[in-house]
Amino acid sequence: MVGATYALAHELYPYDPATARAGHHPVIIIGGGPVGVATGLDLAQKGTPALMLDDHEGVGQGSRAICFAKRTLEIADRLGAGADMVKKGIVWNVGRVFHGDGEVFNFNLLPEGGHKNPAFINLQQPYFEKFLIDALRRAEAGGKPIEIRGRNVVTGLTQDADKVTLDIDTPDGPYQLTADYVIACDGARSPTREMMGLSFDGRVFEDNFLIADVRMTADFPTERWFWFEPPLAEAPQSALLHKQPDDVWRIDFQLGWDIDRKAELEEGRIRQRIDEFLPAGTEYELVWTSIYTFQCRRMERFRHGRVLFAGDSAHQVSPFGARGANSGMQDADNLAWKLDLVLKGLAPDALLETYHEERAYGADENILNSTRATDFLTPKSEMSKIFRNAVLTLAKEHAFARPLVNSGRLSVPCSYDGLPLNGPDALDGPARTRPGSPCPDAPLAEGFLLDRLPGRFTLLTLGLQPPELLTDVPIGTLTLAGDDLTDELRARYLGDAEHALYLIRPDQHVAARWAEVNEAEIQAALKTAIGLT
Repeated sequence: MVGATYALAHELYPYDPATARAGHHPVIIIGGGPVGVATGLDLAQKGTPALMLDDHEGVGQGSRAICFAKRTLEIADRLGAGADMVKKGIVWNVGRVFHGDGEVFNFNLLPEGGHKNPAFINLQQPYFEKFLIDALRRAEAGGKPIEIRGRNVVTGLTQDADKVTLDIDTPDGPYQLTADYVIACDGARSPTREMMGLSFDGRVFEDNFLIADVRMTADFPTERWFWFEPPLAEAPQSALLHKQPDDVWRIDFQLGWDIDRKAELEEGRIRQRIDEFLPAGTEYELVWTSIYTFQCRRMERFRHGRVLFAGDSAHQVSPFGARGANSGMQDADNLAWKLDLVLKGLAPDALLETYHEERAYGADENILNSTRATDFLTPKSEMSKIFRNAVLTLAKEHAFARPLVNSGRLSVPCSYDGLPLNGPDALDGPARTRPGSPCPDAPLAEGFLLDRLPGRFTLLTLGLQPPELLTDVPIGTLTLAGDDLTDELRARYLGDAEHALYLIRPDQHVAARWAEVNEAEIQAALKTAIGLT
């Protein structure tokens, strides 16, 4: 593996022996990657103390995840990191699909206007982590209850009815901590999962993919370019080209299953592939390389007593479709508000069961899409390959065939259709804002809707006066009328209705909606949304 990185591995959270002491915490998060930091930051902004333990210092190295979706940027906005990510990232909405040396078709992932954030940005994971850490430091300086400890390795875990006990090793020796709840965000090889003897089941696909990040000056547009059977002598089954910040480009080659991994990672071999792929004479620097296999797996349950699993420790999908890191951020978004209400005594412990229900539902959706992409990329028989290539041929001329082309269905947020926290749908409104769905953004007279939805329950009223509610659960009101009822807002939230009221969850998912104000139904829907019915 080529070892150059992005000069971001400085001690963003250095080991401090003064903090290595016993104590009790409401929440301890194992893992200081994006999902762990996002969860801790969200909890701290709500006033719930969070301690994060990481086994190294500073952000990770190598670009790894690079594609961050619109919903992830919206979550990052609420956490105070989104603007920095978009400013640094490479914005893209358009993708192109090629077969051999010809273009099949292109697509726009965000064809409509009126959104603050783009469909995707490309941003190396170390930068993504850094901007979250920067937001964490600002929150910490502002008095929010959050702390992160580097070089703290969790070596043991036990739990009883009241707490979880962690054994921790540091450069100055071991110590113990206890917590009401522990969140394991420690990756696909999760030591926490291993310590607890829990399974991680699913499929490992017989294929290998070479990642090569190269630094070069090139005239390719900032789009996602994907090739089926690219016209190269080495004949990889597929190839992918993406631009990242700092003149770094991601190139993927699908190599097949029966390969010599060591030989394929030799610099000369990698350069041979890249030299044929890029225009003749292109000068470049190898930044980072790796070989990976597709894996679609998840835990049977994401909650085990007082220990909850999030991100890659709970589920894993193939990189095509950018569903890994993005779904992990949705885990954080789902879990933080629920755990906050439980710890404050405002919701029953059973609310945490819905974290598993909703995010396992999302993981299954991602695994299904990822598996279908893998099967399309790598036909399992000659007949399957004939069918795949026939679809590509049809798609070049006929729009009806294009939805059948699967180069990785790109990440979109999950809608929790039919799950227990959803309240009534008493509005003949747009399907995209039905209960369980994530709120789509829309422009207002000034600014954007999602910036006005804080991390708490909100009554969103459109052309109506909101009722006065007496409730222990913090709930805000956003009343929109007049110039705020833009065409985009009407199309996304009203449809043909003249007015509406929405109950929005802290994670910006719709809990319920009505055509008229009904205080009793709103109170009942709020109880449903926090697991009281």
